[in-house]
Amino acid sequence: MLPRQQPPPNAMTTDSSLLNSELELQQQEELYQQLLLQTMGQIQTENPDSKVIRPQPGMCVKTLSEPDKQKVFVNICQSNSVPLPPDLSRDELVELLQSEDPSGYRVPMSLGEPHTEVDNNSQACTAYDVVINQEFFQKCQKDPLFQQFVILVSLEGLENKYNLELSRDWKVLKNRKFLGSVSEQNIRTKSRPVIQELQPQESSPTTAQRPEFTLLVEPPAGDPEYLIAEIKLPGVPSSRSLVLDVGEDRLVLTARPSLFHLDVFHPFLVDQENSVAQYNRSTQILTVTMPVVSS
Repeated sequence: MLPRQQPPPNAMTTDSSLLNSELELQQQEELYQQLLLQTMGQIQTENPDSKVIRPQPGMCVKTLSEPDKQKVFVNICQSNSVPLPPDLSRDELVELLQSEDPSGYRVPMSLGEPHTEVDNNSQACTAYDVVINQEFFQKCQKDPLFQQFVILVSLEGLENKYNLELSRDWKVLKNRKFLGSVSEQNIRTKSRPVIQELQPQESSPTTAQRPEFTLLVEPPAGDPEYLIAEIKLPGVPSSRSLVLDVGEDRLVLTARPSLFHLDVFHPFLVDQENSVAQYNRSTQILTVTMPVVSS
């Protein structure tokens, strides 16, 4: 990581002083900055990179929340719409689990919102739906070690996303594949974002360049509180030309029409809803400030 200059005290709010004070449409520009991180929700219905799926039941895992010992059920579901993780042999999995940093291998998954259900004793409990690739799920069903691995990464994913602590003393229910009713989930695919623009047919996202960018952590030492991306976008006139999507561990940016395209994974889990983007038209640098949830 490169050293970063001291950020302004109000770095997590939209600071109009960072923008060119002579902009003709400064008020509209600030509005677009606030809406940058909402673009994904606005185009989900028309963007083929985001789609609604109804996963298939897979297995139901019972565990407890810590320290209050409340019942928690994790429905691990399957869908071909979720990307398949890199191929991994059993020997490679054993080596991975024994390594100092097993987080280097990522299992793509969709983590659903908590929902209240009723267990066999007519007691209220909390359930979460986790969706993984169907082929990978079937592989995990055939090998107990892979099954334990996918349960472990599912629990860790829920803990990181919802700030939970879940017991590792879990139990896979034998006669139940799902607790509650299967709900639809909105997922992103890993294909390149498609920008729907009224522009000539010959203009294609394949001509877009990868911009120069720097990832910084703040503070530079100790536990990171913010992950800051600084992306150079020469020739981009305003933030209205940008489509930005901040995921839990991924950042996707497209500058229209087909100027730049950036799709990177980063080593942190970040708070998507409280991330802030600021585009400085004078320096033509987009700064994305993302609160770190977990590293």
